[in-house]
Amino acid sequence: MLKLKYSKFILECGTDESGRGCLAGPVTAGAVILPANYKNSQLNDSKQMGHKLRLALAKDIRNNAIAYSIAHVFPKKIDDINILNASILAMHMAINKLKIIPEFIAVDGNRFKSYQMIPHQTIIKGDEKYMNIAAASILAKTARDAYMTEIHTEFPYYQWDKNKGYPTFGHRSGIKRHGPCKYHRQSFKLLANEIDLDF
Repeated sequence: MLKLKYSKFILECGTDESGRGCLAGPVTAGAVILPANYKNSQLNDSKQMGHKLRLALAKDIRNNAIAYSIAHVFPKKIDDINILNASILAMHMAINKLKIIPEFIAVDGNRFKSYQMIPHQTIIKGDEKYMNIAAASILAKTARDAYMTEIHTEFPYYQWDKNKGYPTFGHRSGIKRHGPCKYHRQSFKLLANEIDLDF
């Protein structure tokens, strides 16, 4: 089972993002403060589990967390400030929405900017080590997946219900046939030269 948190602070917030490598849709962040007695042996990096388990864990996290929140940063902003800054902004927005101000912030990855003078620590593969970061990754992933499934109905030819905006062959085939839409990140390379998409 993962460790609960990184620091000795009681109100430590874990934060993580989802969708950084996508061609379309928002980058989404979660922020979670878990109680000291929280235990869940199934909690892990959201990428290492199936959809049904993620949904069940997301419900458990929402029911038991001291505080949690989710925030989206949408494509226009991503294009304006770049994906790294947008990912950090999404995490800041999620932390800002928490009903309790954290004493410490544990961040998945190796890049972050200080938030309101609250001490923080970046942790590579933090979502595989600490439950609060894993919980944040699950909330971010499930919220973003739900959003991409919703906008799929507007533009079904990109197959977002399956690929959630990631650069799959099916997604890029849709871009090749129909061009990009308002949900695409215009600053990203939407078509890969090495993939033959001739029809």
